[in-house]
Amino acid sequence: MSNPFDDDSADFFVVVNDERQYSIWPVFRPVPDGWTTVGEARKRPECLQWIEENWTDMRPRSLVERMEAAEREGGSEAAG
Repeated sequence: MSNPFDDDSADFFVVVNDERQYSIWPVFRPVPDGWTTVGEARKRPECLQWIEENWTDMRPRSLVERMEAAEREGGSEAAG
């Protein structure tokens, strides 16, 4: 049996989790808890292209937030 994630002719969803990490998920399987679909179902290559074009910051959301908070705190101290 082949891996359903490798089938370029199958329909997939682009999915995203709370950390703004993206993946693809076959339409015939329930989307796992913690993930939501982005847009309509499309073929695997189209999903991968969408992810490549739109997921431009690979850092998890929580890391981005910590880094931004540290930058704000550091900026306040530098100004004071």
